Amino acid sequence: MYEKKIPLPLECGLMMTREILGGKWKPNLLLAISVGISRPSQLHREIPQSTKRVLNLQLKELEEFEMIEKKVYHQLPPKVEYRLTERGKSLMPLLQQMNEWGEKNRPFIKSIILKRTKALD
Repeated sequence: MYEKKIPLPLECGLMMTREILGGKWKPNLLLAISVGISRPSQLHREIPQSTKRVLNLQLKELEEFEMIEKKVYHQLPPKVEYRLTERGKSLMPLLQQMNEWGEKNRPFIKSIILKRTKALD
């Protein structure tokens, strides 16, 4: 796994939150799990732009931070489900506000992204 060269400032709450939510798909995973999408295959279908490997790594990190719990059913075929922990549920208002802000500012942000893309061409 990647090892950071610059130590994380542990006295900063914003950095703590970024450590948990930092990752391209972590907020999407948390929101999907919060609405009942619990199986890995469902999560992969919900976020088709991602790779299974990246989603699995980010699910593992969210599990390490106890934002989600993984339940393994010992049966054939094997079955795995994820659910939010209380700590994970406490992030939902923040994620919902971030989503609302993004939706409200979508036209402006989209125009900037398109300008950047055209500038690179």
